[in-house]
Amino acid sequence: MTRVFLVDDHSVFRSGVRAELGAQPGCEIVGDAGTVADAVTGIVRTRPDVVLLDVHMPDGGGVAVIRRVHDAGAEPRFLALSVSDAAEDVISVIRAGARGYVTKSIDGAELAHAVERVDGGDAYFSPRLAGFVLDAFAGHGPAAAGAHDPVVDELTPRELEVLRLLARGYTYREIGKELFISVKTVETHASNILRKTQQSNRYALSRWAASRDLD
Repeated sequence: MTRVFLVDDHSVFRSGVRAELGAQPGCEIVGDAGTVADAVTGIVRTRPDVVLLDVHMPDGGGVAVIRRVHDAGAEPRFLALSVSDAAEDVISVIRAGARGYVTKSIDGAELAHAVERVDGGDAYFSPRLAGFVLDAFAGHGPAAAGAHDPVVDELTPRELEVLRLLARGYTYREIGKELFISVKTVETHASNILRKTQQSNRYALSRWAASRDLD
């Protein structure tokens, strides 16, 4: 039985994952948390085998959880579970020590399989994400190139998520639904992105993103 701790700042999503994994053989949820501080405390206390970890949360997100848990002397295996499929997000959490990365479109059976693989010491990625890791550690590809763009570096991880969805033609409402944030928050991020990239509108922004392989 693999003991799993779940970290995500959306309580409804945590409940859904509990239900999905609870219906699968071989997994036991031993705790969950919605903040970095609560996650570190809970993981150190329960000593799970695998931590299912959201990437974007306040106070440093998944990377902060990994580093602080390691600093506390606990050594679970981490599997990132995120709405984002951005290369930068995948690379940052893998460099911090995660053993895999899957997106939230995954179904319960596949998620249980991913947890089992990571618990066994293997790496596991949603199909299109493995290439990001190979490219980054080989020193080429979008993830490596984007890391050296000073304008891209100014964007926060959340702004990069919004940028990619804007570039793919999502409406503000669709972006809000995809990222579990309000339309007003999407508008604020979009305004910040336009200012930082010095683009005049979302169409120019889409071209700018495509030229940097960020779409």
